[in-house]
Amino acid sequence: MSNYFVSEVHSYDLRAHDQVNQLLLNEGIRRDANLDYTCGIFDELGNALATGSCFGNTLRCLAVSSDHQGEGLMNEIVTHLIGHQFSRGNTHLFLYTKCDSAKFFEDLGFYRIIEIPGHLVFMENNRTGFSDYLETLAKEKVNAHKIAAIVMNANPFSLGHLHLIEKAAAENDILHLFIVSEDSSLIPFSVRKQLVISGTTHLSNICYHETGSYMISSATFPSYFQKDHDDIAKGHALLDLTLFVQIANALGIQKRYVGHEPNSHVTNLYNETMKQKLPESGICCTEIPRITAGSEIISASTIRVAIKDGDFDRLRSLVPKSTYEYFLSPEAIPVIERIRHAENIIHH
Repeated sequence: MSNYFVSEVHSYDLRAHDQVNQLLLNEGIRRDANLDYTCGIFDELGNALATGSCFGNTLRCLAVSSDHQGEGLMNEIVTHLIGHQFSRGNTHLFLYTKCDSAKFFEDLGFYRIIEIPGHLVFMENNRTGFSDYLETLAKEKVNAHKIAAIVMNANPFSLGHLHLIEKAAAENDILHLFIVSEDSSLIPFSVRKQLVISGTTHLSNICYHETGSYMISSATFPSYFQKDHDDIAKGHALLDLTLFVQIANALGIQKRYVGHEPNSHVTNLYNETMKQKLPESGICCTEIPRITAGSEIISASTIRVAIKDGDFDRLRSLVPKSTYEYFLSPEAIPVIERIRHAENIIHH
């Protein structure tokens, strides 16, 4: 145990943040844009000796000064962050680290999920977390000739989403439809799931799944929810897709369908990474052109703008009947108010 102690780095403490930034820079770590809590260990002069941060259920930006490595400081940082996460109700935790640092975190109770050689190791504090998820999915495996998948946020479910699903369902025997269960969108997961299922009841060959923390989540792909540098977003996409390959293998998925993305920069980066990487693992990636309502491309961002503006005639032309009826219902009032009061409703 060191003679130092861990303390929170408050948002108003600019000097401490400068020290944290310098430490990360010295250790070759770029400060993550997606952080909601930061702590540090400082010497008597206020110099940062060690630091770590959180975002959602992940630990991030973990570093110890090269002059103080071997003193147990990282152990103290990680112990502090785990305690903070538990106090927030997050008990299933994730982190990614450099390949040569993975053994250290294994000694602190984290387990390897996947390794991208030369880049990073993705870890969690549940020894069988990912394998349990794969095992649960494997119970839904169906022996069929053509098996496809779609992963969608559906924030909210649109005619564009429906078109993509109908095409994939028509061209395949089984369609595994994954609904992003991370609750970081303006429309809650429970509502998004309800709207997807309600809008596809006429299709009999769909298996519905929740993504959990293993697909497009704050753990695997935080850049989806928060702006980040392109190279970081591509790295997150690569991690997410590496996990998807194992998920696809568990279900026998041969093809993944995606919608062309003209509006969201980060989704387009994800699509481009997908088209490059999935075929390397024997999974076809099929990109479907967006449909339009008149001259307007249908997107979830466009729909949220219509809701924010109270333009329900426009909304009617962009969504399935079940989605439109939901937004007319009393149940939707809190969601509509949330959208109307949001500063940014356009997906970056």
